[in-house]
Amino acid sequence: MSKSPTELKYAATHEWARVEGDIVTVGITEHAQDALGDLVYIELPEVGDSLKAADEAGVVESVKAASDIYAPVTGEVIEVNAALVDSPEIVNNDPYHDGWMYKIRMTDAAELDDLLSADDYDAQVDAEGH
Repeated sequence: MSKSPTELKYAATHEWARVEGDIVTVGITEHAQDALGDLVYIELPEVGDSLKAADEAGVVESVKAASDIYAPVTGEVIEVNAALVDSPEIVNNDPYHDGWMYKIRMTDAAELDDLLSADDYDAQVDAEGH
């Protein structure tokens, strides 16, 4: 049984992707926010940014570490979750819903095939020994 939500796709770099047509909502996984600890700062991409899959899209910082966040697919950023700028702890409290980071209009749906299922992502996390 998956620990991660099964309706989402996952990047090996610990981002999740919720696909609705050509719009992909992106955030970081429960595992990622747990490993980082309490988030104190989030840098998001700008609306209108063009990102390629695996491009750096922003940064999350906690009291312990800073970590880049990456785009799971290629496309244009169409919306960002501005609430996270003032309240990064939203990601710690609800990484899969209120803690979403940005939405991207993807240009190549075939890239979704490169992402992991919930089971495959959970297996990767287990293999990393976390």
